Amino acid sequence: MRILLTGAAGFIGYHAVLKLASLGYIITGIDNINEYYDVNLKYARLLNCGIKKNKISYNKKTNSTTLPGYSFIKLDLTDKKNISKLFLKEKFDIVINLAAQAGVRYSIENPHTYIESNINGFINILESCRQNNIKKLIFASSSSVYGEQEKAPFSVLDNTDKPISLYAATKKSNEVMAYTYSHLFGISCTGLRFFTVYGSYGRPDMAYYKFANAILNNKPIQVYNNGDMLRDFTYIDDIIEGLIAAVNNSGKHQYALYNLGNNKPEKLTDFIETLEKNLECKAQKVYLGMQPGDVPVTAADIELTKKELNWQPKTSMDQGLKEFCSWFKSYSK
Repeated sequence: MRILLTGAAGFIGYHAVLKLASLGYIITGIDNINEYYDVNLKYARLLNCGIKKNKISYNKKTNSTTLPGYSFIKLDLTDKKNISKLFLKEKFDIVINLAAQAGVRYSIENPHTYIESNINGFINILESCRQNNIKKLIFASSSSVYGEQEKAPFSVLDNTDKPISLYAATKKSNEVMAYTYSHLFGISCTGLRFFTVYGSYGRPDMAYYKFANAILNNKPIQVYNNGDMLRDFTYIDDIIEGLIAAVNNSGKHQYALYNLGNNKPEKLTDFIETLEKNLECKAQKVYLGMQPGDVPVTAADIELTKKELNWQPKTSMDQGLKEFCSWFKSYSK
């Protein structure tokens, strides 16, 4: 089975490639390797998948030296012409769209980047799926679509018409666009709402990564809303198992949304204490107010996910942070 995986040099994309390759899928990964955060981390992920930096050039396939069946192409989703050519040439069976401009706070200062990547890029994927008779599309959504919900945990049946950041608005738009294409053209579309994903080779713009970096370098960390936050921190291995469950799912729904969350919101202060314990360093905390676009609570209702995808998280916060900190201390050196 042939899979196109977008965002292959990203955090979740990297782990997805490793898992899918181990299961014997033929994978083409694409990524534009933008400079939103340190590209050296992206190249390190690619190298771990057998893709060498000096072999990469735009719109040219590079075959993995270590993962049979995996190849990588540096390509931007907004490059409509070459995206169309890629679909026509490779004859994919499944498309997994993980590529997006991430970051809630960054979207406030750089709105056009989000429209270009997350809206224009996604319509190119949808159109290519339609034109090439792709029967299954799995795409990344986000817990941010829930906005400021008055109740928790969040259910996929809840109203999500009031996103409070442009990033969240683009993710909500992706869900609506996918529904339309599913309805009109018979494409099986599955959206996965990820909840605060963390783990090795994670994103440096995420709070837990910033915290770890600051703590090890004896610098203060910024704790928003005076630490009065609850987050459904979800370990990367659990997220990947959820993704694989969606790939294997042959359910009756033409269009479906699922929460992938740990189903156990943790206090931000407890999360920081666990980081300190595993890094064997104390944090210097600077307490601040709530940031624009942020929410005080994220909490996933995963009953539907358990029932229809036969998935539930297995990794505790203690275990997940132990794994992350072990990797981070090694990588930082």
